[in-house]
Amino acid sequence: MLSLLLLGFLIGMRHALEADHLAAVASISSRETSIRATVRHGAVWGLGHTTTLFLFGSVVLWMDTVMPQDLADGLELAVGVMLILLGLDVLRRVIRDRIHFHAHRHADGTAHFHAHSHAGETGHDPDRHAHEHGDFPWRTLFIGFMHGMAGSAALILLTLQSLDSAWLGMLYMLLFGIGSIAGMAAVSSVIALPLTASARRLTWLHNGLQLAIGLFTTGLGGWIVLRMTA
Repeated sequence: MLSLLLLGFLIGMRHALEADHLAAVASISSRETSIRATVRHGAVWGLGHTTTLFLFGSVVLWMDTVMPQDLADGLELAVGVMLILLGLDVLRRVIRDRIHFHAHRHADGTAHFHAHSHAGETGHDPDRHAHEHGDFPWRTLFIGFMHGMAGSAALILLTLQSLDSAWLGMLYMLLFGIGSIAGMAAVSSVIALPLTASARRLTWLHNGLQLAIGLFTTGLGGWIVLRMTA
């Protein structure tokens, strides 16, 4: 039994590496220029994913039922549409804005690199260099919610087939969710490395990476929509 629960944690880590999950977090994090901020997005995505997965799964387990296939398909379609919108948003920012990067230092000595745009300006306004820190990424949490709902059908089916106890099923889902949080936080640090390095040195390369992320996310979302509507 312990082996099965450990397997749930490891499968959760592997689940975070699915293409649609990576595309969503990469597109959200494309505007960030620090590893810490990107990892934060990954962890918050995992929190949202785990929350809805656990809630949906618990209801299904205790009611001893299954998620209707039409609902599961509808949620998967919604994820595809969401990815298209995320990708298009990244492309819009890359194409529309003239982005460059600057460093500034806070009163406590912490230094940050920031991306900002001066599109439409005739001069440089220092006030545009003001930035907010510490705002909770609610959009990332919502996207995690969506992915948790869309992925719950397959996980619930696996849990029902593997465990006889609803309590054990809930524990399995919880460990799966914790694994997905850890996995996405880890992979987010990898996503952040080229974005952070290019932001500090090569603006053109950073914009190119954002363009690639936007195209991949839009394309993946379109493929999901076509697959679900075919």
